[in-house]
Amino acid sequence: MTQRVRVQCFTVTSNGIGAGEDQDHKRPFGHVDPKDLMAWRFATGSWMNHSDVVGTRGIDDYVERDYARGIGAEIMGRNKFGPIRGEWPDHEWQGWWGNEPPFHTPVFVLTHYPRPSFTLADTTFHFLQASPHDALEQAKAAAGDNDVRIGGGVTTVRAFLDAGLVDEMHVAVAPYEVSRGLQLWTHPDELTDRFHLERVPSSSGVVHHFFWRR
Repeated sequence: MTQRVRVQCFTVTSNGIGAGEDQDHKRPFGHVDPKDLMAWRFATGSWMNHSDVVGTRGIDDYVERDYARGIGAEIMGRNKFGPIRGEWPDHEWQGWWGNEPPFHTPVFVLTHYPRPSFTLADTTFHFLQASPHDALEQAKAAAGDNDVRIGGGVTTVRAFLDAGLVDEMHVAVAPYEVSRGLQLWTHPDELTDRFHLERVPSSSGVVHHFFWRR
């Protein structure tokens, strides 16, 4: 079975912005409120399995359930891992996710500054000074027969798209706009020279965009 490189459940605003500015320890998306950006995910039955609330079903829940299917490793950028810039002042910061990160696979964090690997529950974080091609080679080896997910943020997804390394991508476009931030695209059709594209609207207001390589 051929390993694939996938982007899953990545969410942007109607003008293509996937993260805001002024990120800090309390605001992983900067000035963009994740409750607005990813309301569709937080409302699904699969997300709500972590609580006593009954969530939605339909297409939103389907793609949320698909998030972890067949994933053996993740690659993320340093800004997704945390708000610290430059040299690591210490190794106290271990990500936004507490003692049980939601990845359950090896995670490769792209950074210009070395740091030792560490493990929380069943997730091990590795820190790489590597190009997209070299990072993907290591992630594929760690994933075994499973796929590699490019987890974000925007800069990392763009880097792997620009390098021609993404096989499939799901992007949910939320029905609201912000004036500034990191932009995945100006318009999704700009990727159709390399990908087929199908749009599926949801009753939640988001439009799911499914890309697969031509």
